[in-house]
Amino acid sequence: MAYSPPFPNVWAWIQNLPPITQWKNDTISMCICSSSTSYQPNSLKLSITKTLHSSMHLTIFVDYHLPIVLWTSKPIQLITSKPTTQSISHLLNNFVQDVLSYGPARSPSRVALRLPRLDDSNTIPDIFNVSFLTLAFIICIYECPQELRATCIHTLKDHLSCPRARAASPLLMRLMGSNMEEEWMRCVNLAITNWIVELQAASNVGHTIITTPSPLFSYSNSSFGLWKVQLYCPVIAMEVESSSGPSPDDHLRFSLNYHQFEGVIQLNHKVTIRENWIEVMVNIDNIRCDVMRLLDESLMNGRGAGKSEKHFPSRISLKLTPTLQTNIISVSVHKSSENPTTEIGMEKTVEASFEPPNLGLGLRVAGGETVVMSLKPWKFEQSVKGDSTYLNWFLHDSVDGREVFSSKPSKLALVHPKAWFKNRYSSAHRPFTKHGGVIFAGDEYGEKVVWKVDKCAMGRSMEWELKGWVWLTYWPNKHRTFYTETRMSKFTQLLHLTLV
Repeated sequence: MAYSPPFPNVWAWIQNLPPITQWKNDTISMCICSSSTSYQPNSLKLSITKTLHSSMHLTIFVDYHLPIVLWTSKPIQLITSKPTTQSISHLLNNFVQDVLSYGPARSPSRVALRLPRLDDSNTIPDIFNVSFLTLAFIICIYECPQELRATCIHTLKDHLSCPRARAASPLLMRLMGSNMEEEWMRCVNLAITNWIVELQAASNVGHTIITTPSPLFSYSNSSFGLWKVQLYCPVIAMEVESSSGPSPDDHLRFSLNYHQFEGVIQLNHKVTIRENWIEVMVNIDNIRCDVMRLLDESLMNGRGAGKSEKHFPSRISLKLTPTLQTNIISVSVHKSSENPTTEIGMEKTVEASFEPPNLGLGLRVAGGETVVMSLKPWKFEQSVKGDSTYLNWFLHDSVDGREVFSSKPSKLALVHPKAWFKNRYSSAHRPFTKHGGVIFAGDEYGEKVVWKVDKCAMGRSMEWELKGWVWLTYWPNKHRTFYTETRMSKFTQLLHLTLV
């Protein structure tokens, strides 16, 4: 079994420090991660230093003979001889602010940072630790010396992937709020994207998939009759399912790499007690998928192929299953399969002209047949297998009706200026929002799924597994290229519901 370094519990280390008046030195340190080479042992450390003005600060540094400082916190004023809840709150704000500082320099959506004051709940230590580890991870990607960098990144990646950190991450997200959460995830995934780009360049393999802290980061919560799942994934970390055409040029590759997928899945649930059974009804409230750039527009236009060259959602698939099925009686869906409306019409024309005898008589006859197919860009299907229900959205090429995620356009279509996927974010008939996302709302996709459950399960908490798959496809928009590709990522979340 591979050695796994102990989880760096920074919260406990700070809380267990002796009173500042009892310190033998002005600085106390702990190791975050280390690497031993044949030349010298190297380590990344965190230190806490007291000053003459009743304050202290934290420092992340590389422990060489001449230490290299990578990050320093803002001074923290001490009211007592040990850090207080207020001091810890200031530190947490400092961590979050400095993570956000690694985002796009001119982000138009940048929000004011305002975190609530910490209380004494049992969740605060893990929230504090995961915010520090995220900051340390980003700092290592951008600042750490080469000989220690790879080891520290992988060590911190493992720490952020462990169950303890993954359980604390949603708590941190809720503490920050949705707007700040989006900024946080864009900063984290920008760092991950830069890291993967560097590794791909070193290996000379453009499609190398690197194991990140989570290729797709997701979390869920359940309250007030609503299940909500939040999704984030850097596009570069998604699995390439298919690609065609010559390799993209550097400008196009830059644009395709520096985006992230963002998704929200909201499902309504309702429990109804019948005379002989319990009904659990689930229907769609909102499914929202966006592909957002990780850099500002000027960089996309300067180094990339433009802000409109990016992937678009082409298929979303969800599978909802009760994990304990002993008491499930039946499952029913409330959506029939649809066939597209087809209209066939015949148009015939005859044209005749009489010309002078020396030129002869000319007569032209033309007949034509026109077939018109009425097909929505997005087709929604429900299906049932066992006690699982499947919800699927497929994007179709409006010209030939083929599924986009599993096909590729012809070369003629790729250069045709009026193909449906050209100017796809500005056309009046676009299948996406102006920013390139999709929204499936309950007013159109609100058909319900109903499970009948044996009444002996009354009062119990039921667990449901939501599995999801998201496909993103790239077809050229304005850039001249024959390159196309489709990427896929998946997630699993456990949801809970009490039968009362």
